[in-house]
Amino acid sequence: MALALRKVEYKYTYGDYLQWDDNQRWEIIDGEAYNMSPAPIVEHQEIAGELYQQIKLFLRSKPCRVYFAPFDVVLPDVGENAEDSETVVQPDIVVICDRYKITRRGCTGAPDMVIEILSPATAVKDQKEKKDLYERVGVREYWIVHPEEKWVHIFLRDDKSKFALLGTFSAEDTPEVNTLPGLQIDLAQVFAASAWLEETIAKNKEVNAHR
Repeated sequence: MALALRKVEYKYTYGDYLQWDDNQRWEIIDGEAYNMSPAPIVEHQEIAGELYQQIKLFLRSKPCRVYFAPFDVVLPDVGENAEDSETVVQPDIVVICDRYKITRRGCTGAPDMVIEILSPATAVKDQKEKKDLYERVGVREYWIVHPEEKWVHIFLRDDKSKFALLGTFSAEDTPEVNTLPGLQIDLAQVFAASAWLEETIAKNKEVNAHR
């Protein structure tokens, strides 16, 4: 599968983005537009749903909030109006602890935590361009999830405002969310959702083969 497509060569802004009505999902990074279509595969959705559920249950009666895509995160430069921003992204999952960043349209400013789930179309962008972007704008914690190989890279912001790799975790691990002390993510449950889907697809193929 090809990388996410760019639109035409032009420095787009969030204001431009708000005018698009083509029923497709887009991200803009430093003025360049990336097509997020088609929708994520079901395996991606299973993993995202389990991660969201574990975080959401922990955050009950707590001030932080968790949201899942599609959810606009606008990242203007200092002193820049949101609509003039040349960057708006739709991370798979975000945790936001500053309520004043939340708007009716999404979030303006850096979330505290971002999770991206890799797909063939977005893997390079998520591991390079978006990682560099999240580091630059001040995201405190960044998780990259690989559905097929079943690992998670966890990056934390260090004292030099750079991402440092805390470690790579597998389905046997329960890493702590540093942004939310006390929350440990059960990766066995996260990747069990993926395993369930693989089993279901295999059974469906077997059934169809005998029809």
